Amino acid sequence: MVMAVTALLVVPADARHRHRHHKPLTPRAEQPLTPRVDQPLKPRGGQRLKSRGKRQLAPNQTRQKTQEPLPSPADVPMPGPGIPVPGPGIPVPEPRPADAPKTDAAAPEGQKTEGPKTTGPDRFNEEKSRQKKQARPEPSAPEPSANTESEPEPPAVAPTPTPKPEVEEEPVVEPPVVAPQPPQKPADADERMLADPRSADRPQGKMPAEEVACRERLKTLGVEFEEHKAESNPEIGCSIPYPIVLKTLENSVAIGPGTELNCKMAEATARFAADVIQPAAKAEFGADLKSIDQASAFICRPRNGTRKLSEHAFGNALDIASFTLSDGKKIEVGQAPPEKDAKFLNAVRKAACGPFKTVLGPGSDADHSMHFHLDLEPRQHGGTFCQ
Repeated sequence: MVMAVTALLVVPADARHRHRHHKPLTPRAEQPLTPRVDQPLKPRGGQRLKSRGKRQLAPNQTRQKTQEPLPSPADVPMPGPGIPVPGPGIPVPEPRPADAPKTDAAAPEGQKTEGPKTTGPDRFNEEKSRQKKQARPEPSAPEPSANTESEPEPPAVAPTPTPKPEVEEEPVVEPPVVAPQPPQKPADADERMLADPRSADRPQGKMPAEEVACRERLKTLGVEFEEHKAESNPEIGCSIPYPIVLKTLENSVAIGPGTELNCKMAEATARFAADVIQPAAKAEFGADLKSIDQASAFICRPRNGTRKLSEHAFGNALDIASFTLSDGKKIEVGQAPPEKDAKFLNAVRKAACGPFKTVLGPGSDADHSMHFHLDLEPRQHGGTFCQ
């Protein structure tokens, strides 16, 4: 009876040990109990359990277990097919279900579990199971997604922007109150006109005989004129001591306005109008010359771009701008006049080179593009300059 109770107590302990460290028992894995009750159960896997004779039960536990009645044959489960039926009087341990909760494994570490202490192969199996658990890699934490960007924590103190360097403002230059004067040229820079002996001419107390004779010839030609006071400018050098102002030429041909010339130039103009201009107008247009429009007579100035005094500064030159005929036709001096006007102007211009020493007009330079320039400047060997 004592042996039967011992076998009944040992079997559940062995089954619990295998359920903890090995796979759950199946009906095929269980070995049938032998009829001999004096032999311990032979564990699976070829390992022999040590004799548990040394394990002693407490007196109270032994007394309680000895008083428990044996299970009746009706309560013993029938083995499956192919499994031998145990002999009478031998209890069969109930297999634990595979899904039974592991009460021992759920105990927290560090707590002592109730039950018998394991020795020998049980300790060896526990150490082996613990090493396997330690060898298993712990599940790593999920890596953050590549698209997830960690937002940096804002700094405790907002950074102060670097101050920009101060740009020096350019001083505003105010215009001077008084307009700046051009720099003075050196004292040795002489801008006076070149010396001309005629600049020293001044009127005398009695008019020279040559001037008187010139005036008599003008009257013979039928020229009307007026005497004018002397003109001079010592700083520039211009001078006209006995000027006259022409009113009309031969046959009452008007000339104006205010044609102030010396008497010699006035006589040359009157003769040129009667001998050249009047016949050319009659031949080309069939009309008489009525008037001459002059652009410049006496004027105190130098030649353009030079330090030499102009012939106008001595009343010795005349610029003619246009001619007007008796029928009212006006012929202007210019770059491209009409064909018939051009023929008349070319004849006048060509005939002027002889009575006058210098003749300039359109095509000679820009200053004479709109008029004829006629003067009596003396030249070497009595020559002329016509352009």
